[in-house]
Amino acid sequence: MLRKILCTFLLLPALCLAGDPLSVPLWPKGAPGSEGKTEQEVMIPRAGDEHTLVKIHNPSLTVYLPAKEKNTGAAIIVAPGGGHRHLAIDHEGFDVAQWLADHGIAGLVLKYRLAREEGSTYTVEEHAGADGLRGIRLARSRTKEWGIDPERVGIMGFSAGGQVAMIAGARGGAGAEGAADAVERENSRPAFMALVYSGGTRNATFSKDTPPTFLLVAQDDGASAGAASAYLALKEAGVPVELHIYAAGGHGFGMRNRPLPVSKWPNVFRDWLDSQGFLKKH
Repeated sequence: MLRKILCTFLLLPALCLAGDPLSVPLWPKGAPGSEGKTEQEVMIPRAGDEHTLVKIHNPSLTVYLPAKEKNTGAAIIVAPGGGHRHLAIDHEGFDVAQWLADHGIAGLVLKYRLAREEGSTYTVEEHAGADGLRGIRLARSRTKEWGIDPERVGIMGFSAGGQVAMIAGARGGAGAEGAADAVERENSRPAFMALVYSGGTRNATFSKDTPPTFLLVAQDDGASAGAASAYLALKEAGVPVELHIYAAGGHGFGMRNRPLPVSKWPNVFRDWLDSQGFLKKH
């Protein structure tokens, strides 16, 4: 955790050892809608060496890159959950990104603004959603530097983070040609979506333009009915979709050590990516 805190855009690159994650602000001059908010992020310790993150006013990507010999060229924006009140930054963020990097996929943890934190002036649609779209654009603007194929940049959302992912899937599109900000020239439509015990799926609207989608949930989770209805809606819209419902696992399992078979979900997800052609080098 210490390296995750030290190895940020605020400090000298010399402090960051090879393989350490880097933190890159989505908007170097400050996020639209966060003007005048200077409060620093707060990492709150939880049980089992986990943490939650609050007070996010300068949204960013924490970048975990695979070793060159393992790199598939794929990249995933990882949006942790937390009910838009905090971010479950370890088991739904950093730990996920590290697993992805270990398996040849760039993992980019999205620290997005929190709409339901006490005293927040942000909204899910306007601010958290904008952070997701900007994260995808930022990743595509760094493709050469990070070894990413711009055609294989996707997004994965856990619980509340799934709402951020769905906004990206619904609103993502071509960049603004000729924009002064080079990042804004990039396309913000994700190549694929992964919705893991996602909130907001029960009444979600999808179209033929929705990117290929992977759905994952446990049956003993209140989000399971929403995942099932989302699967049917995606199928009806003609979207390539795969649904996995585990018999047990509850809500919020993420990368926590849970009994089989739910703990094997990252391998199942990687198999889906491979089957869809997202892990094949061009």
